[in-house]
Amino acid sequence: MEGVKKKPTIDIEKTRQARINLNQILFIPRSESEYEQLVIMLDNLIDEIGENENHPLASLMEILGILIENHEQENVPEL
Repeated sequence: MEGVKKKPTIDIEKTRQARINLNQILFIPRSESEYEQLVIMLDNLIDEIGENENHPLASLMEILGILIENHEQENVPEL
């Protein structure tokens, strides 16, 4: 049928395995040490990627930046 969108299929097992691996580097920081881990990871990615928006890890850098920013907004008092 023309114009009918197919629903994306998800391989649950592959998704589960990928998430297990991602849990080590992509998480919501719940403590100061977890926050610091994310900052270090982001710094390392910035050193590696620079401003190359086409780098395969550029979106990870963006996600880490968002997680860090959210943590700071919720936990760091304004000056």
